[in-house]
Formats: sequence, structure tokens, C-alpha cells
Amino acid sequence: MKKRYVILLSSIFCVSTLLAQQNANNIELRIKQTAQRKNILIPNIEGYQTLKGDFHIHTVFSDGLVWPIIRIQECWAEGIDVMAITDHLEYRPHKAYMQKGHNHSYNLAISEAKKHNILLIKAAEITREMPPGHLNALYINDADALHHKKVEKTFEEVKEQNALLLWNHPGWKAQQPDTCLIYEVHQKLIKEGLVQGMEVMNYNEWYPIVLQWCIDYNLAVFANSDIHGVTGYVYDVKHAHRPMTLLFAKERTQKGVREAIESARTIAWFDQQLAGPEELIKQLFKASVTLKPAFHTDDKHVYMELSNSSDMQFEFINETKSNGAPASFTLQPRKTIVVRLTKSSKVFKVTLDNCHIGMDKKLQVDLM
Repeated sequence: MKKRYVILLSSIFCVSTLLAQQNANNIELRIKQTAQRKNILIPNIEGYQTLKGDFHIHTVFSDGLVWPIIRIQECWAEGIDVMAITDHLEYRPHKAYMQKGHNHSYNLAISEAKKHNILLIKAAEITREMPPGHLNALYINDADALHHKKVEKTFEEVKEQNALLLWNHPGWKAQQPDTCLIYEVHQKLIKEGLVQGMEVMNYNEWYPIVLQWCIDYNLAVFANSDIHGVTGYVYDVKHAHRPMTLLFAKERTQKGVREAIESARTIAWFDQQLAGPEELIKQLFKASVTLKPAFHTDDKHVYMELSNSSDMQFEFINETKSNGAPASFTLQPRKTIVVRLTKSSKVFKVTLDNCHIGMDKKLQVDLM
């Protein structure tokens, strides 16, 4: 009996030793996290749903530093709904390592986009000296067919594929160092209906004059990242956001996005600035901000609550000097402030200092 007991203890000891060795050889740490998307609160406006987009993105298949699938994951995590990978046709510094054709970045990314419910627009960047400069071709069928020695042939192919053109960074100093002009070729492309939009903001700069061109020609305004590196290294994606194009679409589909672009229903959103058509920005402001009486009053004043339900910031300049409100004030994202007015106030007109509706024009609204 004693011998059996010793054997049993020996067996338990051997099993325990083996398990301890296994645990010592492979201890799983609890450092892995589940990917979570940043929800950006931008309200819908009447008749349309608001989509967040970035239509100028590069990968290793041109001069970017990131694999196409990672681009999808970045955009999903940062709250993007619609995007375009726009690798250069004429400039591919990594070509020695990337032997595939111009469609390959899209082909690699499309499955991941579908998994993350992101609308991926098939696109490419036409990369030429000025004029015409750089233009993104959106809604293409075949990027390889766009690569021609003569840019005129490329434009013919854009038309053949029923694609749209977006004029990239018109004010980029590398191509227009001393001025910012629309050349004859751009006017021709606009007249033919090929150019349907312009970047009023690109990467870390914006062009007020280009906003005015978009208003004058009734073209869609865009704010795009033109990202080449990792977005988290370039932008503060935790506390802020990459440049985004806000689209107001009838439906959340490729067709709906295209119709919004062709109808110029877009706003550029960057660095807490908004730029676009007056009526669209006014509707977006009214969908985001509410004004109602606060509980407190006194003999001379009334107090009003101004609440912001969006992730956009609004910067006010008080144009009604006699109403007792501050000369200027800021309503931060998802916040409420109390504004004191004289009891006799009947008008509260403000200029929104960060809402641009023309080269030298900002949105004005009556709060009451």
C-alpha cells in the first residue's frame, strides 16, 4: 500500500513538473487588444446622410510607406466611411520591389474594405508637371489603361472609363511657387465635366482661393490627407482627426457618393475648420447646435444655453454688440456653454469664424 502511495505521488509530481515547464515555456500575456473604431459625430442634414471621406491616400505601390490593407484598417479605426487609394501612375519609387500593375493596391485592399464596411473607390493619381499638375481619377475601371506618355491620351481614357477628376493641391508651392492659377487646361476639363472637384485642403495646408473657385464653378470641395506615412505618426488621431471630406449622400453606396460629388454636396473639414457652400454649412450648423433658455434670470439679464451635439468646433464672433454677450466665444465639440444676454435683447447675430463660405467670406447666422 505504501509503495502504491509513493508511485501516485511521483506521478502527480511528474505531471505538475511538466505543466510548470509548459507554463514557463509559454506564458500568454494579456496585452492584445480588440480593434475599436473611433465614432465621429457629424449629424445628418435633411434628406441626406453624412459620410466622412478621404480621397487621396498612397501606399507602397507608389511612394507611400504602408501596405494597402493597413490603409483600410487605419481609415476604419479613424472613423472614415469612404476612401480612395490613389497611387501615382507616373511615380513609383518602390517599383523594383513592387512588380505588379497599377490596379494591384486596389485589388489587395477591396476585400478588407468590404469586411470593415468601408466604401473603397477605385482610383489613381495622374502625376504631371504644371499644367495640368496632379489629378486623382475616381471611379476608374482600369488604372493601367490610364498610363500614357501624353496626358491628353490619359484624359481621353478617363472620359472613356466614365471616371471623375479631382484636382489635387492647386496651391502647392512646388508647382505654383509664386501664385495660384487656373490654367486653360483646367478650365477645359471643368467645361467638359471631367473635373468635378478640387482640394481646398491637402495634408497640412489649405487654399482659400480654391474654395472660391469651387463656389464659382459649382464644384465639390475636398479636404484630403494625401497620406504617405502612418497616419498616427502624422496626425493626432487620438484627440483630433485627419483632414476629411464630408459628403451628403442620398444613400451609403458607391453610387450615392458619386452623386454627392457630382452635385457638389461636400464640405472640407480640417483642423476644426469648415469650408464649403454656404447653404450646406448653415444646415450642418443648425443640425449640430441648439439654443434654449437657461433656468437662471435676473433683473437685467437672461441666460441662454448653447449646446453642440457634434464633434465639430464652432468659433463665434458676436456681431450684435449691444446684447451683452461676449465679443467672441468658442463652443467645443459635444459641449454646452451658457451665454448671458441683456434682457432687452431681441437680436443675436454671429459670424462663425471657422466656417468659410468663400475666399474672404464666413458664415453668418441669427441665433435669435
